[in-house]
Amino acid sequence: MTSILKNTLVAALMFTTVVSLANGPESTFGKKALEVEKNLISVELDPVFKKKGQKLFVNLLNLDQEKVTIKVIDSEGRIVFKEVIEGDVVVEKAFNFEQAYEDNYTVVIIDNDKTFKEKVAVK
Repeated sequence: MTSILKNTLVAALMFTTVVSLANGPESTFGKKALEVEKNLISVELDPVFKKKGQKLFVNLLNLDQEKVTIKVIDSEGRIVFKEVIEGDVVVEKAFNFEQAYEDNYTVVIIDNDKTFKEKVAVK
């Protein structure tokens, strides 16, 4: 009879301990496993200019989808090409200078308040 009483007491104590841990304080037990912390990351990427022969490829990640201006300017300061792109997340442009006149050209990318330049020499 005493062994049954001891076993019942031990089982009751273990059950109470398990229940109290499962329903323990929310500040340490449940929150860490169930809450997801969201961190906002600010990413600033410059455009990628890639030259292949007399071709220039431009890629720009425009996460804010604001206005992006692309210009090609010759050595005299004349605007040879201009395009304004708005609302695109990825801005891609390819320039073929194979049939262009001999000159030094500058490709200008204006994104918000930042300006990026790449020079191309056609000979």
